[in-house]
Amino acid sequence: MTQNIYDHPLFFQEYKALRQKAFNYNRLLEQPTLKSLLPPLTDLSLLDIGCGMGEFAKYCIEQRTKHVTALDISSNMLAIAKLEQAHPQIDYYLQAIEDYQAPPHSFDCITSSLSLHYVQNFDKVIGQIARMLCPGGVFIFSVEYPITTARRTNEDNWAYDEEGSRLYYAIDHYQEEGLRQQTWLVDGVLKYHRTLATMVNTLIAYGLTIDKIVEPIPSQEAIQQLPSIEKELRRPSFLFIKVKK
Repeated sequence: MTQNIYDHPLFFQEYKALRQKAFNYNRLLEQPTLKSLLPPLTDLSLLDIGCGMGEFAKYCIEQRTKHVTALDISSNMLAIAKLEQAHPQIDYYLQAIEDYQAPPHSFDCITSSLSLHYVQNFDKVIGQIARMLCPGGVFIFSVEYPITTARRTNEDNWAYDEEGSRLYYAIDHYQEEGLRQQTWLVDGVLKYHRTLATMVNTLIAYGLTIDKIVEPIPSQEAIQQLPSIEKELRRPSFLFIKVKK
C-alpha cells in the first residue's frame, strides 16, 4: 500500500511551512527545470501524477493546455488544490497512479514531479504511463537523485571537517534497490531507491525514447536567494528524465 505521508498532520504542517517560504528548492530549482522541459502545451491533454496543491496544473492551463487530469493520494493536498487552483479545465482525483485507469492513448503529455520515488512497482507504473501516452507524446518526471536515496542508514550523508565544512558526500548501498526509511520533517518517511540504469532501462523496455536527462544546477541568483542551495553544485538532489513515445 502506498504511504500517504502528506496526510500526516505534523508532516503536512511542516511541509506547508516549507513551501510557503519565499525561496525554496521547489521554486528555485525543481519547478523551473520541469517547466523548461515541457513541450508547447497549447491544446494538449495532460496527466499530472502527484499534483500536490495544484500550482503546476494551473500553470499548464495558463499555458493553454486543453485539459489537465491531476492525481494525488493526499486529501490535504487536494483540498488546497480544489480551493486555490480550481479551474473548469482541471479535474482533481484522490487516487494513486497505481490504481488509476484511462484508455490507451489518452494523454499528449504526462508529468510527475517528485512522486515516483514513493512508488514501489516502478515497472508497473511505467507500463501504465506508456499505455496511456499518445503516439508522439511526452513523459517528463523528476525524482530524488539515486545517489541521495542509496544509503540504508538514516543520517547526514555529508562528511565534515573539524571546522564543520563539508568534505564530501558519502554514497553506499547504491546497487541494493528497494525500500528506504528516512527522516524528512518527521520520522518514518518511506521511499524506494532504484538505480539510474533501472529507471532508464525500464523506460526503454516500454518503447519510450530518451529525449533528455537533466541534473539541474542552481543559478547564481538562486544561490544568492538561498545560500544552502549552493551544495547542489557538488551533489545534485534531483534527476529529470524526458522521454517520447
